[in-house]
Amino acid sequence: MLNDTRRTTMIERVRAMGLGALTALLVLGTGACDSLLEVEIPGRVQEDDLANPALAGTLVAGALGEFECAFNQVVPTHAFLTGEFVSSNFFLASNAWGRREEPFMLESAGECPAGRDVALYGYYTPMQRARFMAEDAARRIEEFDEASVPDRASQLATLNAYAAYAYLHLGQNYCEIAVDNGPLMTREQTLTAAEDRFSTAIELASGGADEIRNMALVGRARARLNLGNASGAASDAEQVPEGFVRNAGYSTASIRRENSTFNRTDTDYLSVGEGWRGLQVEGEPDPRVRVEDTGRFGQDGTTPQWDQLKYTSRSDPIAIASWREAQLILAEARGGQEAVDAMNRVRALHDLPPLELAEIDDMLATVLEERRREFFLEGQRHSDMIRHDIPFPSGENNKGQLFQPYSCIPLPNVERFNNPNVGG
Repeated sequence: MLNDTRRTTMIERVRAMGLGALTALLVLGTGACDSLLEVEIPGRVQEDDLANPALAGTLVAGALGEFECAFNQVVPTHAFLTGEFVSSNFFLASNAWGRREEPFMLESAGECPAGRDVALYGYYTPMQRARFMAEDAARRIEEFDEASVPDRASQLATLNAYAAYAYLHLGQNYCEIAVDNGPLMTREQTLTAAEDRFSTAIELASGGADEIRNMALVGRARARLNLGNASGAASDAEQVPEGFVRNAGYSTASIRRENSTFNRTDTDYLSVGEGWRGLQVEGEPDPRVRVEDTGRFGQDGTTPQWDQLKYTSRSDPIAIASWREAQLILAEARGGQEAVDAMNRVRALHDLPPLELAEIDDMLATVLEERRREFFLEGQRHSDMIRHDIPFPSGENNKGQLFQPYSCIPLPNVERFNNPNVGG
């Protein structure tokens, strides 16, 4: 894209290739959607063909498939930046991301994994594609007559929820973004856009799409927590029913659909960082952070290879939203005995001993430590560190190289150079 003499923006290039063709190509690998949307995916279609209400399900499946592709990059990218993972490979670009060298990060807009030996990071481009596809599909389906799409409200709720999560991940973790060739948006503006989309999804899902409503409640609670609206976050979180989880599904149908976090340790490209090795609770291994010292070196031949055991196959799902998260949002937002009760409800899932209020000196630090362990390799630690100004690793990394100053993922050059309203 940087070499395009027309300097076409990312969003224009998506439109130029025809959303219909792009959608059809993407949904061919969307195995996880089979259980969510009972649709028969057609072959390659043209954009004009999507004016057909019968293809509403295809639009939804395509947007969800692209989000899951982007989310497949979110988790390992965040883990690498926070220290959950360290580099155990010798690839220049991968190690530069591990050191957080801005010139390399600026050139890495991200793509969906194309192989098992993945050494690239960032997710700006696929997450923006996911956002665009969800918003564009919603616009198209809104134009269909309700009678021609019986589950129209549910589909619109789903699309709004996934578009909102795209805004959420970008707003939480990138320093700034731009949307549809527009001006720069601050983190607060992006998170507000996410909150608005979540509110729309919640309203549309109130007619019976309970799973999407719960997904959107968790997402809006997270957005509100990031925006400093603790009471609103708690109000949303306490509505999420126990046991709820909405996963991004992965499969071995194609490498693009495989769980990339599993692949990066299975190939000895990433090793679990020291801060997540051998964690215990009252002298026993913490079941929330399951890791293993393999006794061998990684692909670079020098880094001890510690494997994560949270994901044990290429088809393991990754949680997008869950009751567990809702409870720990409630804990952070409310504090006091309510926080202890919420943390203990989550601890009970793992048969961990309960916390006692009298034994907690720093409630926020306790909540954040519970989050650090509970959401190991779920992509949440990075935004927690930004939200609470927790220092990122500094000094020398595992290879004796210096970490560079860092506070959030910089806007990639693909946007800065190709968007006339941003400017390089």
